Amino acid sequence: MTTDLAIKDVAERTGIAAGTIRMWEQRYGFPVPGRTASGYRRYTEDDVEALRKVLALRHRGLSVPAAISRAQDTGGPSDHPSIYAAVAAQDVGARPQVLKKSTLIALSKAIEHEALALAAAPVVFGAFQEERFYRRVERRYRRLAQHADASAVFADFPDGVRHPGGAPVEIPIGCDDVLGNEWAVVIDAPGYSACLLAWEQPGLNEAGGPDDRDRLFEAIWTIDAEATRRAAQVAARLAGRADPAFGERLEELLADRPLALEEPAPALTALTNRMVAYLEAASR
Repeated sequence: MTTDLAIKDVAERTGIAAGTIRMWEQRYGFPVPGRTASGYRRYTEDDVEALRKVLALRHRGLSVPAAISRAQDTGGPSDHPSIYAAVAAQDVGARPQVLKKSTLIALSKAIEHEALALAAAPVVFGAFQEERFYRRVERRYRRLAQHADASAVFADFPDGVRHPGGAPVEIPIGCDDVLGNEWAVVIDAPGYSACLLAWEQPGLNEAGGPDDRDRLFEAIWTIDAEATRRAAQVAARLAGRADPAFGERLEELLADRPLALEEPAPALTALTNRMVAYLEAASR
């Protein structure tokens, strides 16, 4: 592996101007080059690959800090994968948007209720950061679990993995998990798929108001079946890390499950109408 690349070499290999690379280092602490005895920056092939991933994520519509964070999270095999990054790094036709938590609540509610109305035997995942946020909507997720082939929720549960009857499996988030900064609603059913994914970008809420509902997240949502399946597969891997037997069951379910490839227009119209209604109600 080449470990002695000058910044001009990196610029040529990535297409990113040397001045931009230096600015990202100063502003975001990325990349972190080595230094010669005389102070010149030196980079490795890993630095080149990471910068290429940032550029690809930027082309998907992510902001610079979001792209850098996601590239670092997914720069190699990881024991702590990001559901958001797995979908954001793909071209799913959905550009990230900065949304308030109150908006994410309305969108989540719409996706969950549409799943209750349309989804037969779904695989369901939810990521809530904190247990208290899940408890507020636990009744709805119990209803989803009763009609699901499998369901799981992630939060900072204190007592390890739990399999409560008639409810989603509760998977604890570790202190070093990327998922601790993420929000996810993933519904993967043969006739209906949708996912809402968001992450709390570092620094985004430093100047935010005291109201928890005003916290800001960078978010994407889609009914693309392949993107939803990708999100479900990453969630299954995370669940399997905590409970290998349950993770294996999830992966088997997803492997045998047909994609929701029916004509998307009716589903999109119904889901969008429900979202608009909930957003309007939330604003009153």
